[in-house]
Amino acid sequence: MFSAILSRLSALSERELLSYWVRGEYEEAETYWKLAEKAKELGLPERVVNTFVVLAKESKEHGDRLREIYRRNYGELVEVDIPGVEAEVLMLTMESPEDVVGVLTRAMKAELFAKNLYERLASQTESKALRDVYLYLAEIEGNHYERLKCELEVCEKIYGKG
Repeated sequence: MFSAILSRLSALSERELLSYWVRGEYEEAETYWKLAEKAKELGLPERVVNTFVVLAKESKEHGDRLREIYRRNYGELVEVDIPGVEAEVLMLTMESPEDVVGVLTRAMKAELFAKNLYERLASQTESKALRDVYLYLAEIEGNHYERLKCELEVCEKIYGKG
C-alpha cells in the first residue's frame, strides 16, 4: 500500500504535494482527536488520552503553518486524490482501540513512515524552500514518534507487551 502511495506522490508537482500534506495534517489531527475520545471512553490511562490530545493540537498547528506557506505561494488548495498516509494508518488503530499497546505501536509506525517519507521527499526536491519545509515536518514527525514511544514504554509496564 505504502509503495503505491509513494509512487503516486512522487508524480505530483510541488504545489500538489504541499496541498496533499496540508490536508494530511488536518486529517491526522482529526484522527488523533478520535483516538483521544475513544481512549477516554475506554478508561485508558489519562496520560495516553493527553498524548493523543497534544498530537491532535500539534497536527492542526502544522496544518495551519503549511496552509499559510501554501497560501503565500499558490493561493487555494488543489484537490489531490491520494489517501492521507498517516490518517489511514492511524484509523487502523480504531479497529481495536482497547489494545492500548497496539494502538500506540500502530501510531508510532504511522509517524515513522511520515518522517521517512518527508525525508525522502526533501532529498528529491530541487526547491530549497520546499526541502526546508519537508525537513521541518520530518523533525516534527520524529518528535511525535518519540512521544508515542515513551507512552508505549509506560503502557507496556502497566499492561505488558501486546
